[in-house]
Amino acid sequence: MTDSQLIREIKDGNVQLYDELMRRYERKILAFIFHMLKSSQMESLAEDLCNETFYKAYKSLHSFREVEATFSTWLYTIARNTVLSELRKHKNIKVSLEQSGYTPQTSLDTLPEQTVLRNERVSMVRDAINNLPEKQRSALILREYDQLDYQEIANILGQTVSSVKSLLFRARASVKLQLEPYFLEPIFEEYEGMNRR
Repeated sequence: MTDSQLIREIKDGNVQLYDELMRRYERKILAFIFHMLKSSQMESLAEDLCNETFYKAYKSLHSFREVEATFSTWLYTIARNTVLSELRKHKNIKVSLEQSGYTPQTSLDTLPEQTVLRNERVSMVRDAINNLPEKQRSALILREYDQLDYQEIANILGQTVSSVKSLLFRARASVKLQLEPYFLEPIFEEYEGMNRR
């Protein structure tokens, strides 16, 4: 059953099917919230915000209009707004993407020194991403980690596609500038997708 079919059934009163929608998106939304919070030390908060996101989505499902956005885009928007609202409440929260425990998939090296070097590089890239302004960081996370297309990111961030491309260009340039002094070879070697436009 497609998302559209599930949503129609749920709107028609078959509310048990909402569990299926949650199963489809829970891991992605939770990972996105972790990235936005930037800390594994806030694991319970991330889970709470994920639950709050799905609760808000359920309560607002009657107002969801497929002609305006896909369900996933609408859900990511709710998640982003929920996290930003929480962060505004607790401005003193200082966290980092490195602490989130999120690790981009890379090939496993067998030599310990290669693993240590790779982990150091990953840590440096995470720190550089954490230094980005919120919209640039969100755009980069949605594009590179969640693999969303420009239109979906634009809908989530409330921007135009050209604005998203600009945000991504500035984010990548900023990360590259922050990391250039440390690397002789291409910065995003492990992150092939980060060179995409």
